[in-house]
Amino acid sequence: MEIHLNRVDYIQVGVTSQKTMRLLPSSGKKATQKVAVADHDGILTCFAMKKGEPLPVFKTLPGRRVSRLDLGGALGTPQEKIFVCCGSEVRGFTKKGKQFLTFEANLTESINAMHVSGADLFVCASYVYNHYCDCKDQDYFLSGDKINDITCASPGNQAQPVPVLACQDRVLRVLKGSELAYEVEVPGPPSVLELYNKDGGDQVLYGTTDGKIGSVKIGETSAVTQWEIDSDRKKGGVLCVDSFDLLGDGVDDLLVGRDDGAVEVYGFDASREPTLRFEHVLSESVTSIQGGCVGKEAYDEVVTATYTGWVTGLTTETQKAEAGPGDEVRMSKETQSKVAALRAELEQLQLKVVQGREKHQQTSQSSTAVSAVPVFSINDKFTLCQDDASYSLTLEVQTAIDNLLLQSDVPIDLLDVDKNSSVVSFSECDSQQPNGNFLLATYRCQANMTRLELKVRSIEGQYGTLQAYVTPRLQPRTCQVRRYQIKPLSLHQRTHSVDQDRPMSRLSLVGQFSLAEIHSWVVFCLPEVPEKTPAGDSVTFHFHNTFLGTQLEASYCKGEGHFRSDNISTISILTDVLSKEATQRKINLNISYDINDESVSHTLKMIHPKLEHQLLLAKKVQLIDALKELQVHEGNADFLIPEYRSILDESPHLLEEYKKQPAHLERLYGMITDLFIDKFKFKGQNVKSKVSSLLEILDNYDLNSLLNFFQ
Repeated sequence: MEIHLNRVDYIQVGVTSQKTMRLLPSSGKKATQKVAVADHDGILTCFAMKKGEPLPVFKTLPGRRVSRLDLGGALGTPQEKIFVCCGSEVRGFTKKGKQFLTFEANLTESINAMHVSGADLFVCASYVYNHYCDCKDQDYFLSGDKINDITCASPGNQAQPVPVLACQDRVLRVLKGSELAYEVEVPGPPSVLELYNKDGGDQVLYGTTDGKIGSVKIGETSAVTQWEIDSDRKKGGVLCVDSFDLLGDGVDDLLVGRDDGAVEVYGFDASREPTLRFEHVLSESVTSIQGGCVGKEAYDEVVTATYTGWVTGLTTETQKAEAGPGDEVRMSKETQSKVAALRAELEQLQLKVVQGREKHQQTSQSSTAVSAVPVFSINDKFTLCQDDASYSLTLEVQTAIDNLLLQSDVPIDLLDVDKNSSVVSFSECDSQQPNGNFLLATYRCQANMTRLELKVRSIEGQYGTLQAYVTPRLQPRTCQVRRYQIKPLSLHQRTHSVDQDRPMSRLSLVGQFSLAEIHSWVVFCLPEVPEKTPAGDSVTFHFHNTFLGTQLEASYCKGEGHFRSDNISTISILTDVLSKEATQRKINLNISYDINDESVSHTLKMIHPKLEHQLLLAKKVQLIDALKELQVHEGNADFLIPEYRSILDESPHLLEEYKKQPAHLERLYGMITDLFIDKFKFKGQNVKSKVSSLLEILDNYDLNSLLNFFQ
């Protein structure tokens, strides 16, 4: 069953954080609901719609930035009290705007996640969870990785809520008091949690930063995954989820808001998994989503808040009237007055702009002119995509972007992104200079473009900094710089276990270093490792290479570190970087290796299918132009053998794949060359003179010949 929803824009507030907009409970069965939304200016705005116009209920004074908003109240009563987080403080407001609570949580960091249930308040900073009851300290928990969100389930209709933490290391941590009850692994770093049934229950919905959504049934001692939806076509990360019966069939539908502006509605059929029923794309990331009735009585809708503060409804009410040939569309008096009011408001705004320009001209020409740099907010994300082993860089500005300059001091490839319509130009770089650049690229954006998405692919072993200089369309001209670290093992991703049956090589370090020191070296080398040193005497992390599928196990404690991998190039990179870091800190290291020769042939066999596919793709692409000429000359392609005919038929797809993967073949050649050099480096031999012979074998590729050459 398809859903048809129509967009209505309500109001715009300041820049908003994730989960800072909620709908207050309705007073009657079909009555409209009030909307509470808080922004980075510290202003909490509550409004209701009357005759198609937003009517303010109350608005607080500016203050510290609001990071979360939740509704609460005594259990069994309407949840209509509004709670907001500002720094480490929680404030409570009645539905009429009277402040009744100011509670200082005494945390050293700002609160970034909150849940309210009756007299219980659950708050989380980056790594710390605190539970308060009637503003008195109850429970405390230190998480092993960054906490992104929190919700509370009630398995088996328990009176005491069970906290569930969404943590960056792809784990949901379920707590019991101040202790960890158990962990639930999820397929990506979870960014948001929400109960499927707002009245309680044990079904928790989650969304991940790489676009997956799923549902977990929380039990007292374990959890069961009910369903998972992978992002089949590349979708943005999930920022907000909600459940609401939009169809009126008695089953709650799933509402999802993503960081690429997509708003999705999933329905439940006979199957357990939800199916996509509706999709609409807004021009900026969706920070909050709720189902309810705001615009007009009896018309349900999906209400969203976006990054720049637009509160928008996707309503079931028809917004446009259609007329047949010769018919007239008559506007109601209400619509006519709304159009007249909008015209008057537009004229006023145009007049204000003209006056403002004149004032600015006069001020800038006076002898006492002072230039003020305009302040603007940037929402950025730099994440590793498992599907294509590339990094996605998303930049979102609260005003239109004029241009973006990318500068990198390490070799990286820029990949094509379908959603990116800006014009890119490259500047020549001199990478031989001491602080030379490997990349200088400028993106010129179209008018009113506030969000830009780029993709880059790095080379393991080459590390440094990628810098983005963002210039918005503001006067006077100003620019903000964002820096992103390209790590030595940048294509590795955290996982929960490794295959112990693979042939593994080992690197062991012994020296006078603390756990915090070796942890800081691992943070420098590998992505997705928590900055904070984990609790305990020893640490073990597992990783897999998103490009090759090889794996790495890092296990270390005070004075000792062990790294195991089935790729000796990974061991070689770690050796170089860790010994350099230790030398800079003047720490003597005793380094030993245990190199398994079988791991070399194992790695070559893992590269084989990728290399074979790329060689075949390159060969087919080289033939396309010649085959097209033959086709034009002969008038048809019937005379060609089936293999060549299929190349012609698939030519658009082949060219697109080849264009999307620049330097893919050279990258694989480089990995095999590094593997060859690293194998003999550990034996104390320099084989760089034999690299030309290796490249000849790769040009006439055969796996057995390559394996024999390595022997």
